[in-house]
Amino acid sequence: MTTLTNARLIDPEAGTVTLGGVRIENGLIAEILPEGAAGIDCGGKCLAPGIIDIGVKIGEPGERHKESFRTAGRSAAAGGVTTMVTRPDTTPAIDSPELLDFFNRRAAELVAVNVLPMAALTKGRNGTEMTEIGFLKDAGAVAFTDGDRPLQNPKTLQRALIYAGDLGALVMGHPQEPTLSKGACATSGPLASLMGLPSVSPMAERIQLERDMALVEMTGARYHADQITTATALPALERAKKAGLKVTAGVSAHHLTLNQFDIEGYRTFFKLKPPLRAEDDRLAVVEAVQSGLIDIICSMHTPQDEESKRLPFEEAASGAVGLETLLPACMQLVHAGHLTLPELFRALALNPAKLLGLSAGRLTVGAPADLILFDPSKPFVLNRAKLHSKSKNTPYDLRRMEGVVLQTYVAGVQVFPLDD
Repeated sequence: MTTLTNARLIDPEAGTVTLGGVRIENGLIAEILPEGAAGIDCGGKCLAPGIIDIGVKIGEPGERHKESFRTAGRSAAAGGVTTMVTRPDTTPAIDSPELLDFFNRRAAELVAVNVLPMAALTKGRNGTEMTEIGFLKDAGAVAFTDGDRPLQNPKTLQRALIYAGDLGALVMGHPQEPTLSKGACATSGPLASLMGLPSVSPMAERIQLERDMALVEMTGARYHADQITTATALPALERAKKAGLKVTAGVSAHHLTLNQFDIEGYRTFFKLKPPLRAEDDRLAVVEAVQSGLIDIICSMHTPQDEESKRLPFEEAASGAVGLETLLPACMQLVHAGHLTLPELFRALALNPAKLLGLSAGRLTVGAPADLILFDPSKPFVLNRAKLHSKSKNTPYDLRRMEGVVLQTYVAGVQVFPLDD
């Protein structure tokens, strides 16, 4: 039994911040304690449900030099991420029960936090032949996605949605029209033209989302848009939700805290997919998170080695690590007054848990004791060399940030910090 007291309890379900504590027994929250109870003194710091991060890339199999299970697990624990929902864009793609079984065994052996794998929607993520969704779901896949490869053929997606819908499976889409966005590494506008970079209009996001929403309406399937990053796509999302479609959406912390001007100087650590957007888009998406139109904030953790980033901007790999920077990046939105702490953890923990049918993500009796204790205002300068991730490709290097994870618990067991 563990008792944590004198903490600011962040309850995303009730939308409250109260002083009190929790008693943990058998891996579960056994009791919510009032102020003044005896136990381990948390010093008035914040105690919240652990982060459930949807869309984490682990390099096994095939790219272990970029991120291994061991380094990803340590990075997650250090960042307050108690559940990683992993992407299937490995080498080879996780598109068969055998590969998924290998992935699950490696995760169970090497990772202290929870790992929930997604599987590919089509074989090889090639967009042509549907995977064995039923067998993969039985093997433990919690969702199906081709990652950052949108399905170009609407008939293929229609068939996949029908089959997934019959099984109650979740399909995750990447709303970027593939022909318009092919080869683009910036958002269209004066800056991209000045820099001479191939660019894509924000309308590419809206076009693909509108198409996907039509197919969801046709099939009745469950659908999650992995990243909504533009103002022009928000009305389509809002209409779909008002129509009662089973639709949710996410956005990465990078798109909430950075904008297109950060790529000036051809800084490849800011090259993301989709590319960083205009400031008006960023603010619109932040407002959509606050209102609940966008349900989930994720890290979209994409480790890339130095060799793939130290290239001319057009040739450099897209993506950034984010497991350890997710919370401090999001705390910028809290300190700026855009989100309250309960609203933030609604997007980081409660809504991801609801989407996947998990009992985690809550500070309630009977919920898993997946918890993080953090200091929301402690300042630090990020040093990418100190990240636990094997790859160090973060856009926040040397940035002054606030919000430090002090302890991370999974099923009541402290997994951070640990003595190495």
